[in-house]
Amino acid sequence: MLPISGTPPPHSKPKTPEILDRKHSYFTAVKPYLSFHHRRTWFFLAVLLLQLLLLLSAPSLPFSLSAAGSSSPRPSPSLHNLSFDNSATGEQNFRGGLFINEAINENCPYGKVYVYNLPPLFNTEIVKNCHNINPWSSRCDALSNSGFGKSADGISGIVPEKIAGAWFWTDQFSLEVIYHNRILNYRCRTLEPESATAFYIPFYTGLAVERFLFTKNSTTEERDRHCTMMLNWVSDQPFFNKSHGWDHFITVGRISWDFRRSKDEDWGSSCIYMPKMRNITRLLIEKNPWDYFDVAVPYPTGFHPSSVSDLKIWQDFVGNRQRSTLFCFAGATRGFIKNDFRGILLNQCYSEPGSCRVVDCGGSKCANGTSAILETFIDSDFCLQPRGDSFTRRSIFDCMVAGSVPVFFWHRTAYLQYEWFLPGEPESYSVFIDRNEVKNGTSIKSVLEKISKEKVKSMREKVIEYIPKIIYSNSIHGLEGIGDAFDVAVEGFLRRVKEQGGYKWK
Repeated sequence: MLPISGTPPPHSKPKTPEILDRKHSYFTAVKPYLSFHHRRTWFFLAVLLLQLLLLLSAPSLPFSLSAAGSSSPRPSPSLHNLSFDNSATGEQNFRGGLFINEAINENCPYGKVYVYNLPPLFNTEIVKNCHNINPWSSRCDALSNSGFGKSADGISGIVPEKIAGAWFWTDQFSLEVIYHNRILNYRCRTLEPESATAFYIPFYTGLAVERFLFTKNSTTEERDRHCTMMLNWVSDQPFFNKSHGWDHFITVGRISWDFRRSKDEDWGSSCIYMPKMRNITRLLIEKNPWDYFDVAVPYPTGFHPSSVSDLKIWQDFVGNRQRSTLFCFAGATRGFIKNDFRGILLNQCYSEPGSCRVVDCGGSKCANGTSAILETFIDSDFCLQPRGDSFTRRSIFDCMVAGSVPVFFWHRTAYLQYEWFLPGEPESYSVFIDRNEVKNGTSIKSVLEKISKEKVKSMREKVIEYIPKIIYSNSIHGLEGIGDAFDVAVEGFLRRVKEQGGYKWK
């Protein structure tokens, strides 16, 4: 019978005509090297020892090797919980002596976040002393429920009964508590700083300074104290010094201008202008559009779904809502401002009672949202969104969560603020009317009436499509398979660091 592989090549012939016993041949071949006096013996032993050490040390390596088959995000496990999964859904590859879980890399394509364990005086102690944060009233209710505030009452009959529990009276300045709670359970959190792409500083920047912003005769030292102490602490950390803070980020639950005091007699803190802060990225509810290290994130609204099902029910509800009012405005005049633009909007609304609906928010009646605001927004095609006390206002997001199309009068109110969270084509989800045209007599009603029903429907669908990206879910792990505002913000920063783009001060 011919060999299957054909005639063997010359080099495959045996060197001797004898057929030797395999064991005898192997022993004869290696016998000269079995002596401990031979240097190759020590080489073989060293290789074997190295492989043994790699196998023994694998469980303590800084990789998250939990089962990849789980579809729900989970916090980074402690080292003793690391496990290997060789099931079909948890397939792993062996590279360079290490098992690498492909699914983990896919879930965290831009790397992981290390959360600093700051001294409590920078975060949890501030919340414990919630009665003293604001000189006028207690902040304890507002900061309860992990920053979501008290469960919303008085909304029965306005929202679907199945998701009434997803609504809270959330304070617009509670961002720092919300982010801290979520990031401790973030699926891309690591407990090993050596394996981190980015570093989160859980400092309650806005809550720390709030008391001194509104206390008469507070000193600049008081307004800067917490930020100065925090920066001194973090600048002692080796990973901060390694990057000059460029891969570090922080949450600021107030607008950027509250932390840009350039003169002692001016308003606010000088935190952003402190040298050690210059490379740290700030996630704020309103940014300075010309500062690369400011990133604007959505104001917290009252809607915090705990599941994808809750979110879907709400999107269907606002999408199918029969809206009886063309446009609406929730707000109040600013009497101390000459030619207050809000006053102009209110006058136009009151003059068109059949087309415009008003919610008077004089005083603090609308501070954390009311059932009247929610009901007004879900019944209106459009909602007017002038600038607030600053260029932005929380009402933008209350309006959009209700499926109402926002009408802007300043580009800086949204278009130059929330690029990571809103559609790139402003006309796809909003209407822009130049404020000067309104001041010169342009009728808002006439502008909005000219928009076709098909266009209104298209804009509403785009607004509803983006609801997940502008809300903060009531789940420590987020919404399965859907990124909410927290996910978008943190992944956006991780991407920025991973791609090494942008600016860096040294």
